[in-house]
Amino acid sequence: MEIVLKKMGNSTALVMPPPVLKDLGLGVGHHLTLNTTPDGKIVLTPKRKYLLADMIAQCDLKAPMPADLALWDVAQPVGQEVQW
Repeated sequence: MEIVLKKMGNSTALVMPPPVLKDLGLGVGHHLTLNTTPDGKIVLTPKRKYLLADMIAQCDLKAPMPADLALWDVAQPVGQEVQW
């Protein structure tokens, strides 16, 4: 299948035919990352949607707080900070 790059304003657009979008499970509004390989190939990867629960599940909740962040707990106010 041959495609043509088209001018759209100040950008160049790649128009993907409907059968290709269907095969890839993509549609209007999907976000992708585009990378190239040293041999000139284009790699499109669907951008992953992260959920807070998934990110928290990867954390070690029993890990000690980093020393530089622990200092914030004992720092004295220097301005109009709200104190808890």
